Amino acid sequence: MNVYIIGMGPGNPELLTAEAMQALKQSCLIIGDKRMIAAVPQEGKEIHLTSKPSEIREILAASSASCAAVVVSGDVGFFSLAACLDAIPGCTVRRICGISSLVYFAAVLSMPWQDACIVSRHGRNQPLVSTVFSHKKVFCLTGGEHSVASICQELCHAGLGRVHVYAGENLSYANERIEEGTASTMTGSAIGDPSVMMILNTQACPLQRPVHGFEDDAFLRGNAPMTKQEIRAVAISKLRPQGEDTIYDVGAGTGSCTVEMALQAPFGKVYAFELDTAAIALLQQNILRFAAVNVTVVCGKAPETMRDLPAPDCAFIGGTKGNMAAILDCIYSKNRDCRIVITAITIETLAAVTAYYAERKTYTLDITQITAAVSKPVGSYHLMMGRNPVYIIRACREE
Repeated sequence: MNVYIIGMGPGNPELLTAEAMQALKQSCLIIGDKRMIAAVPQEGKEIHLTSKPSEIREILAASSASCAAVVVSGDVGFFSLAACLDAIPGCTVRRICGISSLVYFAAVLSMPWQDACIVSRHGRNQPLVSTVFSHKKVFCLTGGEHSVASICQELCHAGLGRVHVYAGENLSYANERIEEGTASTMTGSAIGDPSVMMILNTQACPLQRPVHGFEDDAFLRGNAPMTKQEIRAVAISKLRPQGEDTIYDVGAGTGSCTVEMALQAPFGKVYAFELDTAAIALLQQNILRFAAVNVTVVCGKAPETMRDLPAPDCAFIGGTKGNMAAILDCIYSKNRDCRIVITAITIETLAAVTAYYAERKTYTLDITQITAAVSKPVGSYHLMMGRNPVYIIRACREE
């Protein structure tokens, strides 16, 4: 059976390509959701209303038709159902491109789109705020709870209420509607599904991957514990946070590691766990100081506070209040491959960590002890002042 996967564009049949129209004429069987099927000629055709890949495969497997078409919205290569239908047993599959919502919307706005960064909130929750901070033009697909209004509220909460926003719904149809304004003026927008946004930030700062190991004086200090620069730099190097990682910082203290990991993972998420009230206040101030918008502060005692959170890709543990084993168990229950780095000042903490992993043979430990001394001016001389030695423990799961 020949199967055409046809990109229908925004939905108006007038926007179908001639190739797509020819494929629809040849096909005896047409499959797609209600909105897409409404745009195709149906006379003499066997029609099935579904967009579920498993059901589409079952229909094709049971059919004796020589030629079938699966109609999908937009373009077959742009967040498309087509990605799930490349290999169908017994069928020769061919994709036919369509006009994507990005291409159509940019044309309506008389705006080039080759420089746009693309984010999808349609069935996904891709990072938006950090993308808008670092790109002058962002195209966003909306959907479900991520409406135009809620996204504008999210931008305002991050201090981006000034950015210019274009929003469009029912693209290509007779009831097409386009709105524009700033994010702050569109927090009450009634634009609904299906809709798209183009967000323009003239003051965007291109993303520059920071060098970790900021000076200690860069952070607001208090009586709460803080991982010092030398230890922080080595610990984060061993943790290797990636751009889109979900990261736990357990015992965040003043937030020096929280902030640096958030900047290392601008498209990810950092959950900072802290119990002490004074430390939480400093932590929140330092997050604001560095505009670390991808940080969520989690107040309370771990591991109870982390049970309902997303699984971490990596975790930095600086303080556990004696709950080391329970915290590690909770993290590994979410992701057994989680990269973990632990800092320990006391022999007892080091012993607790090594005892925990001694019973888990699938993990290996890399332990480093660092003793740093920092110069202090004394008249015209400099004396070296020693700091407490710190153990940095990295745990990795063996394949």
